[in-house]
Amino acid sequence: MSRSFLGWPAFPEAAAREVGNRQLRENVRRATGTIRGKRAVLAAERPDWEQLRDSAAAIKDRVLAGLEGYLLQVEEKVTAAGGTVHWARDAAEANRIVTDLVRATGEREIVKVKSMLTEEIGLDAALEAAGISARETDLAATIVQLGDDLPSHVVVPALHRNRAEIRDVFVREMGRHGRPAPEGLTDDPAELAEAARLHLREKFLGARVAVSGANFVVAETGTLVVVESEGNGRMCLTLPDTLISVVGIEKTVPSWQDLEVFLQLLARNATGERMAPYTSTWTGTGDATKWSCDFATHSTAGFSGPGWPSVFPVRCGLPRYVAHGGGSAEEDDPQIAQRAQRENRFSRGASFNIVGRPSVALCLLREIPANPPSGRTERPSPGPRSRGSGRVCPSCSGRPTRRPGC
Repeated sequence: MSRSFLGWPAFPEAAAREVGNRQLRENVRRATGTIRGKRAVLAAERPDWEQLRDSAAAIKDRVLAGLEGYLLQVEEKVTAAGGTVHWARDAAEANRIVTDLVRATGEREIVKVKSMLTEEIGLDAALEAAGISARETDLAATIVQLGDDLPSHVVVPALHRNRAEIRDVFVREMGRHGRPAPEGLTDDPAELAEAARLHLREKFLGARVAVSGANFVVAETGTLVVVESEGNGRMCLTLPDTLISVVGIEKTVPSWQDLEVFLQLLARNATGERMAPYTSTWTGTGDATKWSCDFATHSTAGFSGPGWPSVFPVRCGLPRYVAHGGGSAEEDDPQIAQRAQRENRFSRGASFNIVGRPSVALCLLREIPANPPSGRTERPSPGPRSRGSGRVCPSCSGRPTRRPGC
């Protein structure tokens, strides 16, 4: 697959096209309704749900305040454990680093764990241009790749496809990229899952190089964490000889105790599960393996609003896309950003990659610079927050806050 989000049309043009697709709208409505319903039930089970969200926001604040130190700590710990750390300033550099690492192994096909960052930087297309086939192994990502499609949701990339469409993609495309679909394949979910299992098992067993992302990086030990539902990630992380992990610096958490907070939130918020079926952690390498960690710093370089710096890029599966897939969303649309923050905040004040168009981290401002870039309207600097009564909230201390009601 060589398609990429980079260079896609602006939001109004893409939205007009996608809203007219009735099948897509029905698929998205059904899938997002299911996810939202499960999430609401499981969030209600936790009497401390809001406190957990506040704790996650506070941890992100702490990471931001000491980001340089935490990143140096990660590099030190990863290196001490036998890994190699590379720093990428932008998408082009990240793609070059990964391509060179794969070329050094002599392999022409690799397997991948689903990663929005590699989608964001167009890694598959960059590898393809270098003559390297990058095969997705997450079921939904496999469907998208085989169909030469683009993901419509961060958590469920193929939710815009129904099972009849998936069956057609499997029959038409699987044989071109490996083991073909079984004869007489129907659109029964069990048959589709078995066809995917047989096709992907061949990829897992033959792969010598894998590329992953990471949901979290624990600074105190240099540990990477991947959370997933299918087990394909575990296969990619353990079977190949070489693992290349492409990670945004915003994934850093200081300690395992901090990681605990996010693991309590993640599965409930993303897929409506109490716990993800697979949570894989790794620190260092085995005797016969190589591990390279490519930290992409460009994921905190975006802007939204009058010069506001991107400080909290949290990739988020927004259930508000119930009219059409996220493929029509533009990352720098401030109205979408503001509504996303109101309707589905993963942690208060977090910023978002709009679903399906994650070419740059979207930022919701924390503070406004004194001298905004030319061409943008200057806004007054935010003063102490109040609760509408004219009194200053004592928790704000004269700066932007994320406390409820402030």
